[in-house]
Amino acid sequence: MITDNLCKIKKETENYKYTLVAVSKTKSNKMIMEAYNEGIRDFGENRVNELIEKIETLPKDIRWHMIGHLQTNKVKQLLKHNVYLIQSVDSYKLAKEIDKESKKLNKITNILIEVNISNEESKYGIKEENLINTLIDISSLTNIKILGLMTVGVNNYSNKEYFTKLRKLFLDIDKININNVSMKYLSMGMSNDYLTALECESNMIRIGTKIFGEREYKKE
Repeated sequence: MITDNLCKIKKETENYKYTLVAVSKTKSNKMIMEAYNEGIRDFGENRVNELIEKIETLPKDIRWHMIGHLQTNKVKQLLKHNVYLIQSVDSYKLAKEIDKESKKLNKITNILIEVNISNEESKYGIKEENLINTLIDISSLTNIKILGLMTVGVNNYSNKEYFTKLRKLFLDIDKININNVSMKYLSMGMSNDYLTALECESNMIRIGTKIFGEREYKKE
């Protein structure tokens, strides 16, 4: 199933250049290895404990992405492990904590800034009107590197308007040339809207259900 699903996605998206992050939350190591054996090397997790468990047991050449909401009290635990990219930095406070713990470990941590481009109260992320000032504040931190922007689309809605808006912000920020800010990744698009995101020039998509099937939650 996973192999067939990946083939379908690759065929649908063959005209685009992008990084595919396979969202493996709640999925078994066996399922992850099936995707790995098809050449996938970027995997995304929502929860710190589950991410750490998988880092410790799966191949070391996997690039792990933290894509879920990250609490400041989980940063120290997370950064002890080799995470390629924290995509969900949604405040200066969180960035400062990541910087502090990175200093202790003598490492530079790659991050994306999560933007609440739809302005929904229920969503995490920095609002558009606060984005530039927050970026400038975060850019002064020495042990993190800002590599782009991330957003989560609105469920059951055409996100073209929001993705287009974030793409424009991405390009505008790139032109400003803020120190320690590199607009390398524009991470937008998930299982229900990745084709729309690619049409809007996203270069990183996060797909779970369309690869692995519906989420599986452990029974208590």
